[in-house]
Amino acid sequence: MRTDSDITKDVIAELRWEQGLRNDDLAVGVRDGVVTLAGFVDSYADKWRAERVATRVKSVRAVANDLEVKLPSSSTRTDPEIARAAVSALEWNILVPHDHIKVTVEKGWVTLEGDVDYYYQAEEAERTVRQLTGVNGVTNLLTVRAQATPQDIKQRIREALQRTVEADADRLTVEVDGHKVALKGTVRSYAELKDAERAARNAPGVTEVENRLIVDPNVFSTV
Repeated sequence: MRTDSDITKDVIAELRWEQGLRNDDLAVGVRDGVVTLAGFVDSYADKWRAERVATRVKSVRAVANDLEVKLPSSSTRTDPEIARAAVSALEWNILVPHDHIKVTVEKGWVTLEGDVDYYYQAEEAERTVRQLTGVNGVTNLLTVRAQATPQDIKQRIREALQRTVEADADRLTVEVDGHKVALKGTVRSYAELKDAERAARNAPGVTEVENRLIVDPNVFSTV
């Protein structure tokens, strides 16, 4: 059984190992397997990256990201500059239906509004603007147009889980109510939990995912 102290040491080591991520202003706390990240980072992309790094560590059950973006003077941009850069970046991304997306920027915070056909397109749009210089944060208000029947959604998610999730897909339960999906069951890591959630979000017709999965590192251990 790994202790919170073990997890803390591994998260800190993983953050230090991540190239390009300045970690001298980062603080890590762990309680009952839940990691809290605090301190300052140079960009919103780094804030997101630090969270992803923490999820890779064994026995992490969840991550609370309290990091604040503190832009260096060289990265400061006006709201109009950020807005133009965001629109241009979305136009260049072939995975994003940019003509359905409205971009607004206030004090470096980007808001995306509009509708898309698939959940992955909403996530890809957010990922695109998240990387831009000068962005302090992103609010993703993009909605997914309903397309598939609940039965079709459930089948597609089950197939995706079997293809992509390392955990035993048979231990996961997919419940569909209209175009809302609820995931239940047990996985071995927080990373697997997020992979399962991503598989559900990418199913056509899904407009909302409620992730009730439980992380238990010992779930597949044999006696």
